[in-house]
Amino acid sequence: MNPASAGDIGIRSYMSQIPFARHLGFNLTKFEGGESEILYTAKPEHLNTFDVTHGGACMTLLDITMAAAARSVSPESGVVTIEMKTSFMRPSVGPLHARGRMMHRTATMAFVEATIYDEKDQACAHSTGTFKYVTRRLPTGPTSANAQRAPSTD
Repeated sequence: MNPASAGDIGIRSYMSQIPFARHLGFNLTKFEGGESEILYTAKPEHLNTFDVTHGGACMTLLDITMAAAARSVSPESGVVTIEMKTSFMRPSVGPLHARGRMMHRTATMAFVEATIYDEKDQACAHSTGTFKYVTRRLPTGPTSANAQRAPSTD
């Protein structure tokens, strides 16, 4: 995948850059001004033994929602999760939507929160997270002249 310019990053292209989000079926509907919103309905294979959305799928939704909020103010940068704390308040059942908000930003870090809501607009899970802004990577892989390397968190 080629790195996108700042003008290319938006609601349509942001999710296409995250294969796991596409796999889960996340739909980004807001990506601006330090805020984000993602819609998600869990598939049967994303449920736990109680037939509610698996906690791992919920944490992924919260992580990506927070990252989108952080990136929405600096779309030319990537972000990596440094720390995340999640509280589960009620089962996440049916169509869900997660809203993210950047609370504070420094030159290199973003402090963000996100909440998952059910279709009755009841809070199901909440996270806070710290994200580090990183330089976007050059394309890698068998057809690229660039060696594979993970983004730096230094």
